[in-house]
Amino acid sequence: MNEKLHIALEAARQENRRLRREHPLEQLFWECTLRCNLSCRHCGSDCAKDLAATEMPLDHFLPVLDEIARHQDPAQVMVSTVGGEPLVRRDIVECGREIKRRGFRWGLVTNGYLLDESMMRALDEAGVDSIAIDLDGTREQHNWLRNNAHSYDRALEAIGHMRKVKGLTWDVITCVHSRNIDSLDAIKQQLIDAGVKYWRCFTIVPMGRAAGQDDLQLSDAQFRDLLNFIVKTRMEGKIDLNYSCEGFLGAYEGLARDYIYSCEAGLTVASVRSDGAISGCLSIRSDYNQGNIYHDSFWQVWQERFERYRDREWMRRGVCEQCGMWRYCQGNGFHLRDENGDLMLCHYRRLKNVKLNKN
Repeated sequence: MNEKLHIALEAARQENRRLRREHPLEQLFWECTLRCNLSCRHCGSDCAKDLAATEMPLDHFLPVLDEIARHQDPAQVMVSTVGGEPLVRRDIVECGREIKRRGFRWGLVTNGYLLDESMMRALDEAGVDSIAIDLDGTREQHNWLRNNAHSYDRALEAIGHMRKVKGLTWDVITCVHSRNIDSLDAIKQQLIDAGVKYWRCFTIVPMGRAAGQDDLQLSDAQFRDLLNFIVKTRMEGKIDLNYSCEGFLGAYEGLARDYIYSCEAGLTVASVRSDGAISGCLSIRSDYNQGNIYHDSFWQVWQERFERYRDREWMRRGVCEQCGMWRYCQGNGFHLRDENGDLMLCHYRRLKNVKLNKN
């Protein structure tokens, strides 16, 4: 480890310790629906098109925001409406308007299929601050992953609508898998041509609908190639690309992202699931819920529970037990742990495997 990386890791470790002590709430995910208009092969939550799928009424969620606002400045909290697909909610604009009326920032994550010009105008008028949209490769690759022949064109049109909105923060998220890893340069160019400034890439965790689909997983060597592509793209400066907050990357820390990795689930990030469960992050599909808004005070849960998130010594087991990077990694992301607490994926270990095999 070079000295520059060592200093950065130590500084990030100290910041992580502060966050564990103070746990300032900065982002709240609301799983506002489990309904979705697509049936994507890699969906971690296995969302459904069924109209009867769980969808929390707005007036059940708003008391959570009112409670938070009594304890801290709501302007310091981003409320992200996610799903499922949030735009399938008929009242999504009203949801956003009420979130903004209470002084919170509001963002949403969408597949873009329903983000036409009129919807974009309505979201803008309701005060949306940020939008993240999915685009997962070339037309053929994206449509295959999303199981819809029109999804790519709809997403590209949505990007055009977002570009026209002044003051909107938006980016594109790409799921990288074995079928599109060799097309990254082409994907990059199509995004640049579409006017995209900010881009994130992530890989697939084998949970939900993605469980058992080995053809979606990158090999260790392909994972290294992805990180090398990200580093190269960042050096080019034509598009701002980051690897997502999936896990600790060893020597790639400080190179593949704008920040040093830290899983902030339960430290600065919380979520309310569609059934009212209170958790750390909606990427976490295993049951690490800490309470439920239907019988617990959200603020009390946030302040007094979340012990498993804020003291992660229990994660020092299995491959983590003797790992020299535990000091900085702290057991990786919660979303990479199964119901038994065992680590399903370790990016650092994958990168080490490539190095060992190469040698």
